[in-house]
Amino acid sequence: MAAPVGNQFWKLQYKHGRDKIFKNPQLLWEAACEYFQWCDENPLETLEFNGKDAVGCIVPKMRAYTWSGLECYVGIYSLRDYKTNPDYEAFSQVITRISAIMYTQKFEGAAAGLLNANLISRDLGLADKKEISGELGVKPITGMKIL
Repeated sequence: MAAPVGNQFWKLQYKHGRDKIFKNPQLLWEAACEYFQWCDENPLETLEFNGKDAVGCIVPKMRAYTWSGLECYVGIYSLRDYKTNPDYEAFSQVITRISAIMYTQKFEGAAAGLLNANLISRDLGLADKKEISGELGVKPITGMKIL
């Protein structure tokens, strides 16, 4: 049976939306630390073949800390609200610290050759851009007949 036309049942609701997943910044920080520890304890693994007999070895590879990985780990759809929403201003210091740790881990991992430097430089917004301006010194060709 449908609700009657012109009903005001929505006014009876004492709250709108769902509760915050993290009640305070300390809980977010603890969850991030758990995620960092999990990444360190669960490296990615690749199979590499070494030697003249091509013996297969499983080699652990560094797992980069990422925002999407943290979101999956803690079971939250997006931490963007915690970054941008004024209602979550108390979380800004923790978000900044988590971001700095992720940046440093990726940068140092790429610098040491443990992570793909090209992918990490794009992710971190690092680029080696060169702007070239001026004339190239090419003169237009005149007097030629095009067949």
